[in-house]
Amino acid sequence: MEIVRETKYDRAGELKSFDETKAGVKGLVDSGVETIPRIFRLPEEYPTNTTAHANESNFDIPVFDLGKQSIDRKVTVEKIRHASEKYGFFQVVNHGIPVSVLDEMLCGVRRFNEMDTEAKKVYYTRDVTRKFVYNSNFDLYSVPTVNWRDTFLSFMAPNPPKPEELPASCRDIQIEYSRHVMNLGFRLFGLLSEALGLEYSQLTEMGCTDGLTFVGHYYPACPQPELTLGATNHTDDAFLTVLLQDQIGGLQVFLDNTWIDIPPVHGALVINIGDLLQLISNDKFKSVEHRVLANLKGPRMSVACFFSTSLMPSSKIFGPIKELLSEDNPPKYRETTVEEFVTYSFTKGLDGVSSLLHFKI
Repeated sequence: MEIVRETKYDRAGELKSFDETKAGVKGLVDSGVETIPRIFRLPEEYPTNTTAHANESNFDIPVFDLGKQSIDRKVTVEKIRHASEKYGFFQVVNHGIPVSVLDEMLCGVRRFNEMDTEAKKVYYTRDVTRKFVYNSNFDLYSVPTVNWRDTFLSFMAPNPPKPEELPASCRDIQIEYSRHVMNLGFRLFGLLSEALGLEYSQLTEMGCTDGLTFVGHYYPACPQPELTLGATNHTDDAFLTVLLQDQIGGLQVFLDNTWIDIPPVHGALVINIGDLLQLISNDKFKSVEHRVLANLKGPRMSVACFFSTSLMPSSKIFGPIKELLSEDNPPKYRETTVEEFVTYSFTKGLDGVSSLLHFKI
């Protein structure tokens, strides 16, 4: 009688082997893989039947026309306040960034990721002090499940890379798009300041626009999308995120115990409140959990720009804004620096647990 022995799962070895290819998830797809490796598989207990499409739910993530801001500013501010308190997400159109720039930015993400593999490997690193960082899963070695996603990132403010430090495939558009996003950020933080009942310039003067991290995501087509995720459920460790997504879809936000689709709107940008803005608003604005589904279609491209100085050395202290506090609304979080907050979040990885809990009083 033949004895069948189960092969021991060497997770650490599989992670190391995958990382050392320097080819990312795209390398797996290019090799013709039809069964996703075990390191990408969700645990069996992960809930997969809690998804509702936007038209099946009681939630409709709003789309705001910033071109109408000058016509009725008070109405725009009130709508942004409501969305930031209830959903933590909204979309904006007529935001001042030409649609041609948005489209070219997504093309730039595709061009870099579809470069010759050997040429692309030059940029593969886990050293986040590099001016251009390309890898698969920043938290590869610290999370229970690896995501079906490759990523490149750069810190575009306050100390941007020199043009020659960026790959030619995405260099010009990355610089141009980041400049546009910074300008949009000043407008958004002004509106968010007023939505909190503060002066227009207060959030900017506090330092919310001091830094910008550019992150380009590439989600290859997945042969078994029901077994993995493009991005595990998480919240963002910034003040604010400006997200550009293509038309494939897959972004979902967790509201009322249900995963709600945020359908792509061509020419729109998705805006979401980050953990640090929830902290300084003392929970008035909500940083809401979200995820990205894997998909048989692909590749999906997106660009997330995070407003924060991230891992840069920083001594500037942030805590709940004094004007928002009272006897009935005491501070709910201890003071911290952006560096401390993001370092904690970065080390923890996308584990589905909010970093804010660590800073609760």
